[in-house]
Amino acid sequence: MAVTDLPDEGRAALVLDTNVYIRSAAGTLPAAVAALLDRGLLFHCSVCVSELTLGIANADPSRGNWRAMRDHYVALIATFSPTRILTPDPQVWTEAGLVAGTLARTQRFQREQRRECLNDALIFLTAAKAGLPVLTADRVDFDLIQQVAPHGRFIHF
Repeated sequence: MAVTDLPDEGRAALVLDTNVYIRSAAGTLPAAVAALLDRGLLFHCSVCVSELTLGIANADPSRGNWRAMRDHYVALIATFSPTRILTPDPQVWTEAGLVAGTLARTQRFQREQRRECLNDALIFLTAAKAGLPVLTADRVDFDLIQQVAPHGRFIHF
């Protein structure tokens, strides 16, 4: 489902994919997505928190904007209510491994793609277990995951 297919009012409950945080920080979210975030009931996945903090730690601290980037994400993550952070349980980890492994084999993923697919599957299946859709800019990969795990949902932009 596309963001533009959602009603313009109401409070949608969503799990945000990592790319939503990154595009929000960069100021590149489409207006419809920004409006959805403003009125939505937002949940966060611990996998996304890990991806964000990995990006911070992997960035070159000598770059002029590194401190501002770090401070932005540290402050953002500090606003996440513990009751709104979803964490994959052992069942989700098992299913995500099966989904990612199946896709790695059938799509002939390279090493980095396998890791990214596992993280996306963890996010997707954690959200599915909570009965929530994932909001993502990554339509292609989440569509592949949904084909293998049709009980989950995502909204793309």
